[in-house]
Amino acid sequence: MEKHDRINLILNHKNFKTYLLKNMEYENGRKFCLHNLEHFLDVARIAYIMVLEKNLAIKKDIIYASALLHDIGRWQQYESGISHSKASSILAANILKDCEFNDSESTLIIEAIKSHGEANTLSDLSAILYKSDKLSRNCFNCSAYKECNWSYNKKNSSIIY
Repeated sequence: MEKHDRINLILNHKNFKTYLLKNMEYENGRKFCLHNLEHFLDVARIAYIMVLEKNLAIKKDIIYASALLHDIGRWQQYESGISHSKASSILAANILKDCEFNDSESTLIIEAIKSHGEANTLSDLSAILYKSDKLSRNCFNCSAYKECNWSYNKKNSSIIY
């Protein structure tokens, strides 16, 4: 199986689709940033560009898997208050196994997902996921800019990627 095929396995995975739908249901009518497929793909593409620019040895399918799954548990934060990073890392584990990621790849991806909300991360993948997650937001063009609880330093005032 080609490595990029594993990304399509994630996109077509029953649980991925279910969790994505749950995110959409909880965020229906939300005026702030959404945790949807568009966001996941924006994060993946920005992360991939950053990896290429920094000449890091992180494979494309690892980047995309991390980005596609990094917020997949957001609905659990709405439902039970669990951190979406923790929830997403737990939900991602079974999806990764079903989509033919080996144990070391899964561990790398899960750790990146688990720590993607923290600025001080341990791995290159975690740091890239954190930064691309923030850079994917179009704060400069958001109608809820003034109401957003993100600090001014986190908000994007220009396009970088």
